[in-house]
Amino acid sequence: MDPLVVQQVAQRATENVERVIVGKQREVLLVLTAVLCRGHVLVEDVPGVGKTVMAKAVAKTLGLGFKRIQFTPDLLPSDVTGVNVFDQVTSRFEFRPGPIISQLVLADEINRATPKTQAALLEAMEEGQVTVDGVSHPLPDPFIVLATENPIEYEGTFPLPEAQLDRFLIRLSLGYPGRANELELLQRQHHGHPLQDLTQVIGQSDLIAAQQAVREVHVAPAISEYIVSLTEATRQHEAVYLGASPRGSLALYNTARAWAAIKGRDYVIPDDVKALAEVTLAHRVIVNPTARVQQLDSRAVIAEILNRVPVPGAQPAARR
Repeated sequence: MDPLVVQQVAQRATENVERVIVGKQREVLLVLTAVLCRGHVLVEDVPGVGKTVMAKAVAKTLGLGFKRIQFTPDLLPSDVTGVNVFDQVTSRFEFRPGPIISQLVLADEINRATPKTQAALLEAMEEGQVTVDGVSHPLPDPFIVLATENPIEYEGTFPLPEAQLDRFLIRLSLGYPGRANELELLQRQHHGHPLQDLTQVIGQSDLIAAQQAVREVHVAPAISEYIVSLTEATRQHEAVYLGASPRGSLALYNTARAWAAIKGRDYVIPDDVKALAEVTLAHRVIVNPTARVQQLDSRAVIAEILNRVPVPGAQPAARR
């Protein structure tokens, strides 16, 4: 499969989404990377920077079925997965699917729900199905959860459990757009929101072909060893209480392949791994209390590890 297929799909999709999301090309590409890997995305940022709009724009661009779940403290697991309702005409229970039954699900402000409700997503995100009253119901393909969350310092938020965080392929932040981009944003919305005019530009067949092409991207043994070395380093770092899991290694491996294909290559280079290390590993790393006192977070740990671990093919500097 030609990797240029992936590059063309990513370019057309990015240009379309950027009609709505201004100045965030890398972040849009990261979301597309997750879609190509059939993985889930966690977007952590303050309110009002375009998290929800980006999810809707990606769904429209790719022609995916879209559902939105507003997470609140009183949301129940059955409000997410669905319920069995007794039909008096047929004298049977019928399954009424919840909003999780869709291709792209926006879990808005996911950390405002209780841990019990957050746990309702675990089976869906890992196994592509939901189980209600002992009966499993498959989810559509592709199935992508794009969750948004406010910083934990905000009132009314619950920290996501480690098992929940580990199921997100990528975590990213949008950040403020910058002065020039914000002015451009005002101009674009002078007569209406551009999201209303956004159309599908990627067909289902093109998306499937791109996903298949990503699986054929070559990863040399030295690159695989580099990925595992980075993950192992998170478990051995002095500031870390809990390091990245093997699922973290798989996440970095798969996203590096997608990133290489987006760049038009059919092989992975160390720069692909370095570009994706923070967004795939940092949310899987928990720093210890001493590091928190020193204001050292998991992103800083990953940056330090990238400087420590030798890059394949690179020669160490000679000591004087």
